[in-house]
Amino acid sequence: MRVGGQDLSQTFRTKAEANAWVAQQTLDHAAGKLGRVPDKLFADLICRYRDEVTSGKDGARWEQLRFAALLGEPLAGGVQRDPDPLVQVRLLDLGPEHFAAWRDRRLLRVSAATVLREWNMLSAACTRAVREWRWLHENPMRQVSRPAAPQPRSRRVTDEEILKITYVCGYQPDIQLKTMQVRVAAAFLFAIETAMRAGEICALKWTDIDLAKRVAHVRAIEPGARKTGVARVVPLSKSAIAILMQLEGIDELKLFCLKPSILEALFRKAKKMALIDGLHFHDTRREALTRLAAKVDVMTLAKISGHKDLRILQSVYYAPDMGDVAVLLD
Repeated sequence: MRVGGQDLSQTFRTKAEANAWVAQQTLDHAAGKLGRVPDKLFADLICRYRDEVTSGKDGARWEQLRFAALLGEPLAGGVQRDPDPLVQVRLLDLGPEHFAAWRDRRLLRVSAATVLREWNMLSAACTRAVREWRWLHENPMRQVSRPAAPQPRSRRVTDEEILKITYVCGYQPDIQLKTMQVRVAAAFLFAIETAMRAGEICALKWTDIDLAKRVAHVRAIEPGARKTGVARVVPLSKSAIAILMQLEGIDELKLFCLKPSILEALFRKAKKMALIDGLHFHDTRREALTRLAAKVDVMTLAKISGHKDLRILQSVYYAPDMGDVAVLLD
């Protein structure tokens, strides 16, 4: 159909749905809701979103890297790379088929989990363009099938891996944690004790700790970050308290004095030195919650972890060894 000098098209399963859409477009135009889509490329939309929205997120670095790859911006050292065809499409022509083609290209190179993260990033940009900028009439990604979600990870941290990480980082339980590398090992151990995320651990301040009550007041991670969380109070084990005591005198304000990006980079370095494959820092959260599940009920566990959906807690973060469960049955 043509409304206000613009060609609009959509595909529907039934004639009734098509007629309803035509009627809605006509009403929207009459109400002034349909602005004229600017003659810009999708690359322009991405750049604006990156500059105005991404830059203010806690997870900005990850999004900036993904957008840079999509746009074909040079790597460090001036190494050139090609932009994805998606960013070269005019907004006037942008449709579901372009995102379907992008999805299929990405699935040939990266995992479904990575594509889903990038999908959410692009969809958020399109939604912002619809609601606030009037650069799009609708989010075309809503008409495209998302990749099938991969099976949840079940990876746990072994005692041997804990020993290796602490060894290569130079961590010992009776030393002051003066270097970033040794504080990475401490953060790793602290995560296993508390089930806190890396970003939450890095954000901890001394004012968040109540040693008398043995609790940590966890700050909410800003919406839009790669990993979001809710404010909550986390109980601290004796081992967790001991780690905090090793941090005394390092800084008057912050505990671990690590940025999430630095923690991630140094943890990767430690894994490589320790010859450990397939372990993510976030796996400590599953390890911690599985251990805690043997000590507290599920509602308390959800309070500690900050999960509102118990199904996610059960399917993603609780990975018991059935051999251990069998012993409990005796």
